[in-house]
Amino acid sequence: MNFSEVFKLSSLLCKFSPDGKYLASCVQYRLVVRDASTLQILQLYTCLDQVQHMEWSADSLFILCAMYKRGLVQVWSLEQPEWHCKIDEGSAGLVASCWSPDGRHILNTTEFHAPSGVTNTTCSNRRQPCLGVHLPRCSSTECLCGHKLRITVWSLCTKSVSYIKYPKACLQGITFTRDGRYMALAERRDCKDYVSILVCSDWQLLRHFDTDTQDLAGLEWAPNGCVLAVWDTCLEYKMLLYSLDGRLLSVFCAYEWSLGIKSVAWSPSSQFLAIGSYDGKVRLLNHVTWKMITEFGHPAAVNNPKTVVYKEAKKSPPLALGHLSFPPSRAGACPLTATAESRYEVASVPVSLQTLKPAADRANPRMGVGMLAFSADSYFLATRNDNVPNAIWVWDIQKLRLFVVLEQLSPVRSFQWDPQQPRLALCTGGGKVYLWSPAGCVSVQVPGEGDFLVLSLCWHPSGDSLALLSKDHFCLCFLETKEGTGAAAGLRDGHV
Repeated sequence: MNFSEVFKLSSLLCKFSPDGKYLASCVQYRLVVRDASTLQILQLYTCLDQVQHMEWSADSLFILCAMYKRGLVQVWSLEQPEWHCKIDEGSAGLVASCWSPDGRHILNTTEFHAPSGVTNTTCSNRRQPCLGVHLPRCSSTECLCGHKLRITVWSLCTKSVSYIKYPKACLQGITFTRDGRYMALAERRDCKDYVSILVCSDWQLLRHFDTDTQDLAGLEWAPNGCVLAVWDTCLEYKMLLYSLDGRLLSVFCAYEWSLGIKSVAWSPSSQFLAIGSYDGKVRLLNHVTWKMITEFGHPAAVNNPKTVVYKEAKKSPPLALGHLSFPPSRAGACPLTATAESRYEVASVPVSLQTLKPAADRANPRMGVGMLAFSADSYFLATRNDNVPNAIWVWDIQKLRLFVVLEQLSPVRSFQWDPQQPRLALCTGGGKVYLWSPAGCVSVQVPGEGDFLVLSLCWHPSGDSLALLSKDHFCLCFLETKEGTGAAAGLRDGHV
């Protein structure tokens, strides 16, 4: 492994471009774009205020920076640094902003009032004829629709502005199909939930139907774009599955009269839908009958001798990476810090895990499966039960059994799968990053002066590097690949 130097960062805003060529980060009101391999600065943009949200377009040509406090959105071009766009929502309260899949439309969710206007420079590059725009202002009589929320679709191609009424204020109220053809939107009107399916090419309504939900909490397309999952508020356990034409395919309810669904994840193959619940279990639905094929519990003790439990333990000698089948250090790599190092030990089953007793008198109790994610090949599912915050469960989806448990010394803050192979990276808010693969696992101290507390992380699209984010800084962890590593990843029943 090789660690880069440390760079400044604000609000954990650091993202690789979809094509993997660039790395964008925000420092207060500045946007810095670097080469993802050399980390040399390619572009430096100055925004009008501190950036609160940053997002790449799907083709990696543009970056959106949203300043919610000021009601502003600025768009920057990598191919034409002199080109820029500003969207001023004026008196409208900007609450969310995102790209459409084509990277030429911006969807702004505003409160009460409509946008006040857009200004930008003219684009002279003929390869991008759609980018020289001056979007018109809309009159106050057309703006005021009398509803709390509204989505404004700003087109950088046709200079047009479209409006979508009645969007529902929920965390996952908008979802696009992976091919970018359709958008599903959660709506709330007349005290009832609806779903609208729109065609992203012209934003025309394709389907509109009501849902049998008390208070729709979220929706998400399957990766193949054929099925839409819609789930109800946590006060009522209900998962509804719809086809593209709005037909109800199935309804799943695991239990009643208790807190219900907390997290949802589709497998990349679209064959499985994992539902994390407040009762501490993950239920797996299949794509043929949409019935439950199994449920995974998260008990406080692991008793199965076939399950390997890795426990993080404090360690004083230097960390020896050579004994593991992970990539070796590059020449000239930064030396690993010897203090406060740790390593994994294989615990003898049965193993008791550290648990928390949720506070029953507080909102949003720390209980239930709050985090879950499938590996890129759909072979593994990683989960975290919030009242066992120090542990990560890794499930073998082929054999439908618990494969590995990783117990950390501190609560797990974030974990992500390698986008190319079954390799899991996680952090606990300390100075280390942890990697697991079917070949084994490793704990690595992040080198550098001072305390670098890893609060979040994200993979490069190729899986060759990892961005580690702290409160005020970030650095890259480079992982060299070799044939032996890929071969070891295929040994799904072996541990080192």
